[in-house]
Amino acid sequence: MTKVLVTAALLAALLPTNAALADDHVIAPPDSLKWSAGPPSLPAGAQIAIVSGDPGKEGLYVLRLRLPAGFKVPPHMHPNDENVTVISGTFNIAMGEKFDDSKGPALKTGSFAKAPKGMAHYAWFPEETIIQIHGLGPAGVTYVNPADDPRKK
Repeated sequence: MTKVLVTAALLAALLPTNAALADDHVIAPPDSLKWSAGPPSLPAGAQIAIVSGDPGKEGLYVLRLRLPAGFKVPPHMHPNDENVTVISGTFNIAMGEKFDDSKGPALKTGSFAKAPKGMAHYAWFPEETIIQIHGLGPAGVTYVNPADDPRKK
């Protein structure tokens, strides 16, 4: 019986308390988001709003990107799964190492896409679009063709 009580006490100590969970509570109405210039890893014109967490650090994060009509992201990969939900507009995504806008579906508001860790993919946006990306950080972008990387221009 003592072993059971000690084990239960240890497990209870490891579980987060309600106070700790409250620290992670996030409410983010769209008009409360703070938009800024997109990250240097994306072509110019993108805007970003961090919803929760920090994509540059270990742990979960949620961010939104606002992308203008005609925006394109060349073939690239991520070190972790990338999970994307379309908030508004149209998000086109295709897998592969060469950009071909005849491939891939046009995902409308409410759609979801997942690009697994290390899978080459690319995207384009025929109209202004807002997407929400969530994943496990640290996030990163590696372009298939290093010349496509805006950080090197």
